[in-house]
Amino acid sequence: MEKRLQEIYEKIDRKLQAECARLGDRIPYIPEDGQYKTDMREENRAFWTNGFWAGMLWQMYNCTKNPLYKKTAEYSELSFDKAMEEFVGLHHDVGFQFLHTAVADYRLTGNPKSKTRALHAAGMLAGRYNPSGKFIRAWNKDMTGWMIIDCLMNIPLLFWATEETGDPRFAYIANEHAHTAMRYLLRADGSCNHIGVLDPVTGEGLEFPAGQGYASGSSWSRGQSWAIYGFALAALHADKKEYLDAAKQVAHYFIANVCRTGYVSYLDFRSPKEPVCWDTTATACAACGLLQIADMVPELEKDLYRDCAVDMLMALEEKHCDWDPYRDGIVQNGSVAYNRQMHVPIIYGDYFFVEGILRLMGKEFMIW
Repeated sequence: MEKRLQEIYEKIDRKLQAECARLGDRIPYIPEDGQYKTDMREENRAFWTNGFWAGMLWQMYNCTKNPLYKKTAEYSELSFDKAMEEFVGLHHDVGFQFLHTAVADYRLTGNPKSKTRALHAAGMLAGRYNPSGKFIRAWNKDMTGWMIIDCLMNIPLLFWATEETGDPRFAYIANEHAHTAMRYLLRADGSCNHIGVLDPVTGEGLEFPAGQGYASGSSWSRGQSWAIYGFALAALHADKKEYLDAAKQVAHYFIANVCRTGYVSYLDFRSPKEPVCWDTTATACAACGLLQIADMVPELEKDLYRDCAVDMLMALEEKHCDWDPYRDGIVQNGSVAYNRQMHVPIIYGDYFFVEGILRLMGKEFMIW
């Protein structure tokens, strides 16, 4: 296994260096005909995925100390200054954006400007807290009572802010949101709702729309992966057993589904059998979550989570990776949502795949 991981790592390094050389200061999202043609700084500088490219490069810089990775990652961080100034396009996903840029930069280099950017973002995320419903509201416009499972992956920014400043308010909000997610988004069978619509005044649960999955009540696989990793990270930062138990509950549900499909996840675990719709980004993210759980459970439990994570990452590498350095995007067959941008490489699929491989090698940088 060590030899195989080393070979994958070397392929990642070659491919990402080639992409850095092609991209310069641009921010990628989804390749078109094998090339990153759209620069997300121009398309939508506040888009939620715009931190993952930098996060992947900081992971590689931590391993290699190659200055190309550091220089290219810094471009993404600087682009968020304008997004912060414009403000209105930012929402609950500032955790994805600033953990992978400013927080990563600060942790690795001690850059004081990065710390300031990240604390500003944490204040923005904390400002979205609804004290009646005890949740962080999703998106903007008229969605005042909406919460989503994705936000579990953003609250580590709040835990970091408390650790950095000593101010307990940030962690308090993170914990309240996690508890509300357990109440309204986690189902008894280990699956999760993507969206919960709550009364913004009383906090009462009203409805649970389909979101990016097949239908209301279905099981959008990337939502399940957000829950696995998100609850595990909450357990890591808050040291609360109930969060780890929630992560394990969703993990068992996810494992039971992917073991039936060659350890690569369908886009929705409760969609029609035909046509077959994959989402490799869910597989990669869930694998990282399983590895996080494995780090936190007793020795006799570790193998279940680690072995399944290995099976998932190796299945992605065998069946769904493009290692051609002249083509952009590593992990193929990611899907943004049911019937929307399906079976394409997506930047966050690459990020989680790279993080997962580095975790297996003991080379990872804890970006969350």
